[in-house]
Amino acid sequence: MGNHVAEVVEGLPSAKTIKAHARMCSELLQLVTRVSKIFPEIEAARPRCSSGIEALCLLNNGILKAKSLLQHCSESSVLYLVLTGDAILSRCKKSRNLLEESLSQIQNMVPVMLAAKISGITADLKSAAFCLDPSEEEAGRVLRELLHRYSSTLDSTEEAALAAIHTVSSRLHISSQKALLIEKRSIRKLLDKFGESEPSKRKILLFFLNLLNKYGKVIAKEQKDNNGSSELENPIPFVNPYHSSGQVDDCRSNEARFDILTRPVPPEEFICPLSSRLMYDPVVIASGQTYEKTWIQKWFAEGHDICPKTNRKLDHLSFTSNTGMKDLIVKWCTTHRVSIPDPKIQEALIKSLETSTNSIASLSSSMNDLNLPLDFSNVSLGSNHGSDSSYTKISNEVRPSDEIDMVLLSKFNTLPWDSRCNAVEDVKRLLKHNDESLVIPSGKFFRLILRFLKDAHELRDTEAQMTGCLLLFEFVQKHGNSISYMKEDEYALLASFLDTEVSKQALSILEVLSFNKHCCYKIAASGALIGISNILDSQIQELLEPALKILSNLSSNDDISSFIVPSKFIPKLIPLLEDNTYSRYCITILKNLCDNQDARISIAETDGCIASIAKILEKDDHDDQEQAVAVLLSLCSQRIEYCQLVMDEGVIPGLVSVSINGNKKAKAMAMELLRILKDESDSRGRKYVADVRVDCTNQRKEKAPGLFGKFFSKPSGVAVKKKK
Repeated sequence: MGNHVAEVVEGLPSAKTIKAHARMCSELLQLVTRVSKIFPEIEAARPRCSSGIEALCLLNNGILKAKSLLQHCSESSVLYLVLTGDAILSRCKKSRNLLEESLSQIQNMVPVMLAAKISGITADLKSAAFCLDPSEEEAGRVLRELLHRYSSTLDSTEEAALAAIHTVSSRLHISSQKALLIEKRSIRKLLDKFGESEPSKRKILLFFLNLLNKYGKVIAKEQKDNNGSSELENPIPFVNPYHSSGQVDDCRSNEARFDILTRPVPPEEFICPLSSRLMYDPVVIASGQTYEKTWIQKWFAEGHDICPKTNRKLDHLSFTSNTGMKDLIVKWCTTHRVSIPDPKIQEALIKSLETSTNSIASLSSSMNDLNLPLDFSNVSLGSNHGSDSSYTKISNEVRPSDEIDMVLLSKFNTLPWDSRCNAVEDVKRLLKHNDESLVIPSGKFFRLILRFLKDAHELRDTEAQMTGCLLLFEFVQKHGNSISYMKEDEYALLASFLDTEVSKQALSILEVLSFNKHCCYKIAASGALIGISNILDSQIQELLEPALKILSNLSSNDDISSFIVPSKFIPKLIPLLEDNTYSRYCITILKNLCDNQDARISIAETDGCIASIAKILEKDDHDDQEQAVAVLLSLCSQRIEYCQLVMDEGVIPGLVSVSINGNKKAKAMAMELLRILKDESDSRGRKYVADVRVDCTNQRKEKAPGLFGKFFSKPSGVAVKKKK
């Protein structure tokens, strides 16, 4: 794993190559680089307990996710990056939170010197504020409006398109021939990457490419005329605001930006040599050096008897409070309006994260307060950070049981989108790892999840859709009574996800719901069958089994027969009947549909269907044999002309085998079907193949002649009702 992370560090893009969202990506890049550099030390410390290994994997995953995001912002189309700005911002913050969470867990498992390094990085992760660049945010808004105009009945004149692309190219510095060429190449690379599997994204990219092809020369010419010289002689590249010299709007307010630039630097003697942070409770040890009490205690607890700073052996391990230093630090903090959190409280928050299982608040609060010993925790880092603080405030107010309803219902939907995503992610993680101990009121909380999914769908935030679906899946699994709260439009929402990137998660939810007979009709009415039909066409392996399970459960419900068109579904099942993974579900679906006359006609007239069913008779699975015999019996008992079709597929040996070796119900049905086939054969004046030689077992050969006498009379216990 260590070598893998080292490769990640080498593969990180340069800050200068980032095409959009440069401020937050550059900040994330610095943090990821720092985390990656200490990763080998963390591995060398060998936190080999199960929680330590899990935290290491979580950290590695966070580094890889951050790298993937940074590469995306370095290689992707600028237009596409600004269009998806909210999703990029959400991914950036989630990467930061993932790194912070994993490092916080690891901190108590490693030696104190390494823990001090981790503490500093965790503090910087906590204070990192990410937000969209105003110019890029405006460009994204213009592009969304333009896409909406073209996809709706609104007037989509060339003047509107030209004005929009002119504004966007100006904001994003895509106005030279070179910049336009680079952007076109980036769009084509994205088209190749997406392939045919993501048609909605391809449409957007092709739209952007057409705009640049159509209006690119006009934009370049205007830029050339304005500057009085060709842009090729003095090109404007994709400007990285971190490295540009012109005036660049910062995402923070002027007051916050001034605060950061003028942030006071504490005197060196106020800083703990171990934690590199302002000391809250300074103490003097035998060497005369001053340390933060919490950190030097950890140092001694590890068995060290030397001074961390001087490396000299100590005469004793006792220490005394440095009240004079503390007074000076307090005075300096008061003057510069800086507060220092108590390290003991921070450590308690870490422990609460590891052990708390009784409320949403305990996890959410811990996750947001995990800044450890740090000195500038109360310094404002910009307006966007307020979104996180408002989430923290709500989390701190939340209590178990019914109070969760009141707080979440009154405030959750008013939070900024990213804060809502973070809250949902935290609840999902907590719900996944805790069963009976977690107290969540079902009804109103269930409505919040569905509302979140609707908003994620409208915002086209794929990652939020994924998180929301996973949370809903965990919730539905553990709180089955909540199913009754779902409305028709919410089933339709889940059905709409079946043709998207979150189809697997949506199928998992629908599969759970399909086991409830009260939900089957709503699932069928939602349009989910269209998505399931498309999945059967696509033959995507990981989606086939859950799709077939849902169809199997739905087909067992008589109320939804009108929604399932046999001629549409049955031909799609034929190739799957011969696959052992899917044959059980397919034959069950056929058996369930056989009560419908149109289904029986479709089974009989679809090429290869009866032949595939006949092969199932030869398998060793008694349940599948029972279903196969039931389908054939339904055909032959309802329409005599189907008997010859069945016999033409050579089913007699298989039926004889089932009548001897099958389960009780299958035996009875097999004998009844053999009787029907014999009667039909006799009525046509044909010799019945009673002496058929079946290459099975000796027992079968010995018993067959005697058993055929039984086939000629109707067995007891099997009533076959003919339908008109």
